[in-house]
Amino acid sequence: MASEPLLACDGLTKTYGDRTVVNGVSFQVAPGETYGLLGPNGAGKTTTISMIAGILAADAGSVRVAANEVSPTAPRSRAAIGLVPQEIAHYPDLSGRENLMFFGRLQMMPRAQLKARVDEVLEVVGLADRAGDPLEEYSGGMKRRCNIAAGLLHQPELLILDEPTVGVDPQSRNAILGAVEQLAGEGMSVLYTTHYMEEAERLCDRVAILDEGVVVAEGSRDDLIAASGLGEEAVEVVTRTGPDLEAVFLALTGKALRDT
Repeated sequence: MASEPLLACDGLTKTYGDRTVVNGVSFQVAPGETYGLLGPNGAGKTTTISMIAGILAADAGSVRVAANEVSPTAPRSRAAIGLVPQEIAHYPDLSGRENLMFFGRLQMMPRAQLKARVDEVLEVVGLADRAGDPLEEYSGGMKRRCNIAAGLLHQPELLILDEPTVGVDPQSRNAILGAVEQLAGEGMSVLYTTHYMEEAERLCDRVAILDEGVVVAEGSRDDLIAASGLGEEAVEVVTRTGPDLEAVFLALTGKALRDT
């Protein structure tokens, strides 16, 4: 018998005025699965993950994480979720360790447990040797890794990463991808949004492609290529072995530039 999904989204919908930005989005993420949420600018990815994380109320539909319904009015249900947003949310004059201790205390973690956990997550994201330095001395990639460490402090069952490698140096990007692979290997479920198709191919067991607020395709890389009907003769962006995820993405969402 298949295990129960760790994350189950059913019919998520969000409307602003007369514009529906997320329209009936449904998908599930299994325990230990890395699931990619892909889409062009303005597709509704950030709105979707905000509803999943319980910081934005859905107009319709539901989210369940670890069998508990998630919403802004049920804060305890969010304990199983670690959200790592695009924005850097740290204090520049504090060290990496001091920032993490501060955020851990906000989560009411016992001090003795928190100190050990801070050391653990600093190791996971490759910042143990710079833990005592102020964040104002960190590179952009190091700050993003500290963001990820903060999301891991309370040992969530589901880690949500929103474009975690945007604007980072190659070393930090490699460290972030390696950390995600390590966490997935240890059994954590990961919901990963990215514009980089090669990251999705490397990390994700399955992906959903979101366009104009609707899931237009879902499955593994091979599933999506097969469902798209793309053959090498019909694909402009190909790898040496045939169509890749970027080709499927462009075929489903179009090549027109998205400025918003």
